[in-house]
Amino acid sequence: MGTPRSSRVETLDAMLLAERIGREFPALRVEVLDECSSTNTVLAERAKAGAAHGTLLLCEHQSAGRGRRGNSWVSEAGGSVTFSIFWRFPQGAGALVALGLAVAVGAARALERLGVRRVGVKWPNDLLGDGRKLGGILIETSGDAAGSSAAVVGVGVNLRLSASARRRIAAPVTDIASCCATAPSRTAVAAELMVSVAGTLERFSREGFAPFRQPWLELHAWQGRRVVLSRDHRPVAEGEAIGIGEDGALELASERGIERFGSGELSLSLEQTLE
Repeated sequence: MGTPRSSRVETLDAMLLAERIGREFPALRVEVLDECSSTNTVLAERAKAGAAHGTLLLCEHQSAGRGRRGNSWVSEAGGSVTFSIFWRFPQGAGALVALGLAVAVGAARALERLGVRRVGVKWPNDLLGDGRKLGGILIETSGDAAGSSAAVVGVGVNLRLSASARRRIAAPVTDIASCCATAPSRTAVAAELMVSVAGTLERFSREGFAPFRQPWLELHAWQGRRVVLSRDHRPVAEGEAIGIGEDGALELASERGIERFGSGELSLSLEQTLE
């Protein structure tokens, strides 16, 4: 059983977050906003204006949080942890196609350390707890195919969802409070996630996706299950999810043989449960 829900809004401790990040990544700078439309939106604008590498932006409440394919991220004050980090890479933007999967591994490991049970990942960008959506990742890249590039990496995780918030979310969802014997504080969740994601970005910058592929497969919640790939709610392929390639592409065993799909605008669901 998760911990009882409370009506008290738990705010983030900016000083503790800065101290934790500063110990492990002294060059990173943390800022906590009371409210914004979306941390990715705000940080992307700052990046255009010359924001420093490693800028970390958190928000107490997002009024217009965003997910992949233009979907909205439903949140309420104190009910989630949402942050974005700006990172520059020596590789071209083409080398970042699997970055979201690597970040999912880093975030999932952080959740495991926080005591979340049955953490999993769903291709290409979802974090699961007990098989339900616990969080998501939004990667927005810039730069040329060759040369250097940059990314705004957004992470959102449900901490405590009210009944009204759950009703506003179409997919089966869960939160940390429901997946832990004792839910950690919101600041502890933010700190663990930020440190783990920053470490992931640092390693990805050096080594690419290779060291994250096997850990991702170990976390793959739908490995071996029948799934449907769709675009704009229209099925484009179905078959057995058998893994991912070295570039992060989904590998599907279908009647046509082994097929590979990049993330793009595709959506993945279990067979007969189209999103």
